[in-house]
Amino acid sequence: MTKALFKKQMMEVFSWLYKNQKTGKNRTKKGILVFGLFYLAIFAMLGIFFYYMADMLCEPLVSADLGWLYFAIMSLIAIALGVFGSVFNTFSSLYQAKDNDLLLSLPIPASKILAIRLMGVYTMGVMYEFIVMIPTLIAWFLFGRYSALGIVFSLLIPLVLSVLILTLSCILGWVVALISSRVKNKNVITVILSLIFIAGYYYIYARAYTMLQSILVNLDKVSGSVKMFLYPLYHMGLAAEGEILSMIIFTAIVGVFFAVIYTVLSKSLIRIVTVNRGTAKVKYRAKTVKMRSVSGALLYKEFKRFTGSASYMLNCGLGIVIMIVAAAALVIQRDVVMEVFQLMFGAMDGLIPMMAAAAICMMITMNDMTAPSISLEGKSIGIIQSLPVSAWQILMAKLHLQLILTIIPAMILTVCAEFVIKASGIYILLIPAVVLLFILFMALLGLCVNLKMPNLNWTSEVVPIKQSMGVMLVLFGGWAIVLALGGLYLLVIQWVKPAVYLACTAVLLAGVSTLMIRWIKIKGTKIFETL
Repeated sequence: MTKALFKKQMMEVFSWLYKNQKTGKNRTKKGILVFGLFYLAIFAMLGIFFYYMADMLCEPLVSADLGWLYFAIMSLIAIALGVFGSVFNTFSSLYQAKDNDLLLSLPIPASKILAIRLMGVYTMGVMYEFIVMIPTLIAWFLFGRYSALGIVFSLLIPLVLSVLILTLSCILGWVVALISSRVKNKNVITVILSLIFIAGYYYIYARAYTMLQSILVNLDKVSGSVKMFLYPLYHMGLAAEGEILSMIIFTAIVGVFFAVIYTVLSKSLIRIVTVNRGTAKVKYRAKTVKMRSVSGALLYKEFKRFTGSASYMLNCGLGIVIMIVAAAALVIQRDVVMEVFQLMFGAMDGLIPMMAAAAICMMITMNDMTAPSISLEGKSIGIIQSLPVSAWQILMAKLHLQLILTIIPAMILTVCAEFVIKASGIYILLIPAVVLLFILFMALLGLCVNLKMPNLNWTSEVVPIKQSMGVMLVLFGGWAIVLALGGLYLLVIQWVKPAVYLACTAVLLAGVSTLMIRWIKIKGTKIFETL
């Protein structure tokens, strides 16, 4: 029984490898090999990045007789990556597994079910941890000072560290489950946590070199903080240098910590998975339902669809966050921004406003709600087609969703940009005109592409949102159009003033948008009706 449960759990963990998420069918051996090599290439690129980081830290720290600090710092990075990579797996496989009721009805101890579930979480954590720890060990064996016993301990440390990652993942998974149970719209939590991770990733990536330099300059302060606040990692670093007592202390701390958490979870597993904390007790109150127009009701449906999917919001609405953050950054760092703009484009009058408009348009391309909107109807598209509304009204509701969600942040960013660059004269009108017309153009482009390239046979909504050729065409096509317009201006820069070029761009966008609206109304509606 244990072997069967373990096999089932591993199949769930690695379903992304052997199962085609688009069709729900198993991949061929060739497909598994190609997909596996693709992910290995991604992991290898990440591993190279972490090797450069390890290489930068290892030799200076070893020279300062602080080899243990090198291991402590790199293991801290491995813990952070491993926990983030497995915490959501903990939440879904332990607290929201669809077969919990079935397994608990069988004559299987709860502790055994928990152990099998945690093996899946452990596997995910190890995968992410090794991306950091393998380059760490390579750099250590090249530049470190170690004994024969230190080599053995260095190879054992990642295995012990993986248990610590598993323990922390269990704790944070419980926290995520608790927060999720208190919030009505659980997708909001997913989006917020994902945005925090993205922001943290780019912040660390941008400041990685500075942070490493700061560590090397302040070795005494950093080493003292690690000894005080990260006591287990201090002994882990000493163990890598061959200290037997430190290896025993580190292993014992991790073992006791895991044993406590496992005991608590095993005794409370049945209560955790059988109590539906997400069901709020609502007292019925009679109230008047507000009637909406046909277009209002269809738009409301699109908004509910958008906010009801974390994947949809994150992948097709990221431009909203980017534009708002960019607007705040422009105002806060306006002196720096203007200094850079003056240095790069100040030689020619009017080029700064045009480049500002181009930058805003580039951010607008990150909003592509219409690109998968028809595909997201899936196999239930017949329901909306059977409603007493026209295909034109349905398509316009999808269009209006992107227009509303894009125009508001784009106009905020445009106002901030005009304030920072001190736009004057005709540019006060030209910049927002180009921005608004580009928003309309991108929304129509996504709708047209999705009408021509729909995918209604998906088993996971991730497929039309992230793995659709149409979505990629719209996203990269938007980038290509902005870059092409910029490149075209470089060819005519000696004869055409920026204001004239912006005006021509606005006319071009208006003309193409008019043609796309006409195509959608005449042919697009017929295509939608026959899907």
